[in-house]
Amino acid sequence: MSTSLRYLEQTWRWFGPDDPVTLRDARQAGATGIVTALHHIPNGEAWPMEEIWRRKAEIEAAGLRWSVVESVPVHETLKKQTQPDKCRRYLENYRTTLYRLGQAGIKTVCYNFMPVLDWTRTDLAYPLPTGAKALRFDVAQLAAFDVFLLKRKNAEADYPPDVLERARTWSAHASESAQSALIRNILAGLPGAEETYSLEDFRHALAEYAEIGARELRQHLQHFIAEVAPAAAEVGIWLTIHPDDPPFPLFGLPRVVSTGADLQALFDACPSPANGLCFCAGSLGARADNDLVSLFRQHHQRVHFLHLRQVQREADGSFYEANHLEGSTDMWALMREIVEEQQRRDTPIPMRPDHGHCMLDDLEKAHRNPGYTAIGRLRGLAELRGLEMGIARSVFTA
Repeated sequence: MSTSLRYLEQTWRWFGPDDPVTLRDARQAGATGIVTALHHIPNGEAWPMEEIWRRKAEIEAAGLRWSVVESVPVHETLKKQTQPDKCRRYLENYRTTLYRLGQAGIKTVCYNFMPVLDWTRTDLAYPLPTGAKALRFDVAQLAAFDVFLLKRKNAEADYPPDVLERARTWSAHASESAQSALIRNILAGLPGAEETYSLEDFRHALAEYAEIGARELRQHLQHFIAEVAPAAAEVGIWLTIHPDDPPFPLFGLPRVVSTGADLQALFDACPSPANGLCFCAGSLGARADNDLVSLFRQHHQRVHFLHLRQVQREADGSFYEANHLEGSTDMWALMREIVEEQQRRDTPIPMRPDHGHCMLDDLEKAHRNPGYTAIGRLRGLAELRGLEMGIARSVFTA
């Protein structure tokens, strides 16, 4: 690589010691940084300093560095702004965790503000023509779950007639095992999810948001960031919010980090430099009305973490995870903007591949995290690395 150019930091998400993809695997894939969290610490609790040091030492012993925390979860009580005493305690714990991470030299913290559910998919092994398997979000299957399995009150009103008809057809023909798999995929099937639910637990969780619309949830997010951004700024941490995934309301729940207007509202409400963005090309790209190049240009100074993945959108709002350089987003155009921004900075922006396909030998492994198998992400990282170098060398050294 040319020494006059600045390159992104290549990172790799790792779910800790129980992850079947090891730190050694990540290093062999070409990553130099690790994106991880202390998943064993209950949501809302302060992370113990000794646990942070232990995880950091483990990563460094493998020849890597802990580049990004993904995520420090925001407790549901803070999203709902119920129980003031608990809110104060959870905010103080969050600030304490940020202080401790700053003391350990970790400067980028990712979080999200999606109510009840984290990222949501209906199929964790969608077969592709190549024989590989991808993650998929199918609107008709989501409606089938919502209307016929969950039986949420007035759920039918949230779906167009053609989607409801396909949902009805799916429900009529789906086996008991297929229905169970759909429930499991939506409520408990994804790595890194903050909560898991039974159907009855999920109904109860939704009921607690009955009086919380987009306006209220946005206010709660703005209150949260106003409370924790000063602590982050004090220790030199960039907080990076992850966009909603998918970027539209689900199950009657509002989502308020889905569009450019949502992002602008958040940054206007809290202009602190510590209030930053995890630019997830896949999450934002699942909406056809999100112009990713324009969004990056608009918010480039706030971007301190990159998820460079692709989705292939379909007309009804469904999508599946595509190869990293294919799909509905012009990854070349987006990467060009990113490379230009990197040249303006003294420090590398952490970038990671995301939601790789299950392929080759990983198809035969009994234990694997959907979207986070080794070979699909290795392919994605290699493709992104090559795209970045090609753009940097051809455009910025001409």
